[in-house]
Amino acid sequence: MNTTTDTSSRIALITGGSRGLGRSSALALAAQGIDLILTYQRQEADAQAVVAQAQALGRRAVALQLDVGEASRFPAFAEQVRQALRATWQRTHFDALVNNAGMGVHASFEATTEQQFDELARVHLKGPFFLTQALLPLLADGGRIVNVSSGLARFSFPGYAAYAVMKGGVEVLTRYLARELGPRGIAVNTLAPGAIATDFGGGAVRDDAALNAQLAAATAMGRVGQPDDIGAAVAALLAEGNRWMTGQRIEVSGGMML
Repeated sequence: MNTTTDTSSRIALITGGSRGLGRSSALALAAQGIDLILTYQRQEADAQAVVAQAQALGRRAVALQLDVGEASRFPAFAEQVRQALRATWQRTHFDALVNNAGMGVHASFEATTEQQFDELARVHLKGPFFLTQALLPLLADGGRIVNVSSGLARFSFPGYAAYAVMKGGVEVLTRYLARELGPRGIAVNTLAPGAIATDFGGGAVRDDAALNAQLAAATAMGRVGQPDDIGAAVAALLAEGNRWMTGQRIEVSGGMML
């Protein structure tokens, strides 16, 4: 472990950083010169591969296990973050939080179960709310928060009612955090991806050619998104010169359903 003190590098904490949009965001930030704390739920090997890629780019990075659906663990996780900051950076604060981790449920409104609804709420709404609360003492004044929502909070596709309801809640949470954390100089924004070709939701957008073509036809730029489209947008939101934007919803969908 490199123990040289470095107070100049910025540090971003990304939940769900082992794959998909979280992985692309982590590597885009590393390429921008930002150090990383990633979380993973089960895929430790994938998370460590992202750490190695970030280190190859000259950045420091660590991976910590976290289930964002288990709010009772957040105080202990915050202590792990505190220890990682001390051991790896000799610092007490990080600079940006990206609430990205999530999972999907595809079910019609009529068929959605209470168990599915509650699981989505734990992961997508309660998780970001109370994880952000637990990490606030470690987030530097003048820092940033990006909450990942979805284009489905604006446009509607059958089968995503419960998921979209949670993301609508995340967008309201963003505005309240922006208002309440403004006195600390912390900017808080929502990033809302459109249809992205990842393994999310079983990989349907990536693997189902007919669905992919349908979504591409409904998109101004004529294709579905790729993970790196979102990673680049997260890096842009967290860029040094983007300090004056807060409380905003930025949709990164290539112009879906305009």
